[in-house]
Amino acid sequence: MFFINNNFQRLPGNYLFSTIAKKVNEYKEANPDKSIISLGIGDVTRPLPPAVIKALHDAVDEMADASTFRGYGPEQGYLFLRETIVKEDYAPKGVDISADEIYVGDGAKSDSGNIQELFYKDAKIAVTDPVYPVYVDSNAIAGRAGFFDAIEEKWNDLIYMPCTEENCFAPQLPGEKPDVIYLCFPNNPTGSTIPKSELQEWVDYANTIGALIIYDAAYEAYISSDNVAHSIFECEGARTCAIEIRSFSKNAGFTGTRLGFTVIPRELEFGHVKLGDLWARRQGTKFNGAPYIIQRAGEAVYSEEGKAQVKELVSYYMENAKLIRETLESMGYTVSGGIDAPYIWMKTPEDMESWEFFDKLLTEANVVGTPGSGFGPSGEGYFRLTAFGTHENTKEALERIKKL
Repeated sequence: MFFINNNFQRLPGNYLFSTIAKKVNEYKEANPDKSIISLGIGDVTRPLPPAVIKALHDAVDEMADASTFRGYGPEQGYLFLRETIVKEDYAPKGVDISADEIYVGDGAKSDSGNIQELFYKDAKIAVTDPVYPVYVDSNAIAGRAGFFDAIEEKWNDLIYMPCTEENCFAPQLPGEKPDVIYLCFPNNPTGSTIPKSELQEWVDYANTIGALIIYDAAYEAYISSDNVAHSIFECEGARTCAIEIRSFSKNAGFTGTRLGFTVIPRELEFGHVKLGDLWARRQGTKFNGAPYIIQRAGEAVYSEEGKAQVKELVSYYMENAKLIRETLESMGYTVSGGIDAPYIWMKTPEDMESWEFFDKLLTEANVVGTPGSGFGPSGEGYFRLTAFGTHENTKEALERIKKL
């Protein structure tokens, strides 16, 4: 007789965005004449940059020629991409990262979910609240305490670090000592950032107590403030306490193409076991590497043409962010984010619950956003809108909200 992993039973019935999709589809079926605009899921809408498209075509042609065809690639990623990442992402900022410390994967979501496999079952996990659901759900599936228990209908004893309006949506050092700390800046969902000096405090704290920081930098391309670090490795001592995860999805539009990478410094070890070696072993067992043609596309992101085109993409979405933020503020909403991040975190009006506000926007304005409670206990009473729509749809959505 086979048995199932009961930890799945203790998760919410559906992933947050699956629940949203179900609600929207049910409404569409009942109201086929309605035009729905989504500012909910953080999916991009602009096409891939021309430099990326050219690289894809060139790589496909290589795969059609026996002399340039490639089969299995290195699980850690092709050296041409890893060396380019070092040269373009880290060296200009004076950050000491080498190509053999970079592990190419198929996206930040996969890596941030899978990285927890390196830690023992009873590891104490700390997350910001609200938080990207993957951090919590992946640890819950592994059997660690600390998640929303769907059976008991309560939040369990994960170490939550509340990010509220009172603390400018920035986490405070926890009172209870964690083993692993998840940080994401610019933050999803609140759009908040912290200055480099505060990030340095987290690095110092982690080194002092022997904790590890999982640093999600998927949105670093959207940083415009001078005092915000683009990488945790800009902080002194981060090489002995941090892993950094990055993505090509939100800067270069790879949400449907899938590419990202994780940085694990050589100094990062437990006893005499290096975490990079563990991650390489894990990837070698469960992953055959990102496709060659996709890695060539990733390399093209760093070409002179690619960098200019990515900059245009980021500017396009940040124009939307500015419009959403300023329009909502003019309407009297309390909002944050939208400055160094493509997310706007708004307070629901009249103390409405976040799912109640979701239903109101959907049925009365035909606009979709993301309920804050889906990101954790402190998300209740808030709502996330994304800037990843087209200019036209973003403007139309805001006009609809005005009429509520």
